[in-house]
Amino acid sequence: MSNEVQPGADMPSEIVPEQVATPSPPVAALQCEHPDWIAQVIHAFGETTIVVPREHIVAACTFMKNSPELEFNFLADLCGVDRGPEEEPRFEVNYHLFSTTKLHRVRLKVLLHDDDAHVTTVTGVWRTANWHERETYDLMGIIFDGHPDLRRILMPEDSEGHPLRKDFPLRGYEPYSLT
Repeated sequence: MSNEVQPGADMPSEIVPEQVATPSPPVAALQCEHPDWIAQVIHAFGETTIVVPREHIVAACTFMKNSPELEFNFLADLCGVDRGPEEEPRFEVNYHLFSTTKLHRVRLKVLLHDDDAHVTTVTGVWRTANWHERETYDLMGIIFDGHPDLRRILMPEDSEGHPLRKDFPLRGYEPYSLT
């Protein structure tokens, strides 16, 4: 069974994955240690993305950080993506990891459905996830279960909706509307 992605329904047609004969060190380490943590591997544009089932994201992140051969000690970014209300799964949470000692880069991705946009927080793995998760919650509406302080960070506390969702009105909701 290969975890290499093939162009298909889950991938836009303009993205053609690269064929990789030897898996990158992060992929090889995860495949060896916990193959069930990998739902899919995508190699495109010189980057590696590992799709992780949401129930395994904390364990996968902990392994990526603490594994001596990987040492992903820096969460460079965590962001949400709205693929559109017509897509299912609708949301992605992308974790951009970097090892300052091994110089590896990898992206972990969790896919979430519109009616259950929850994923467990990784603030226990990297403290910087606190602010990234708050921003993603505020702008996308993705809920990070177990987060120590999940509240709006950019929008007013009483604002309605999440402005980076593709179905958010262009002029916003009242009373913050630009009209």
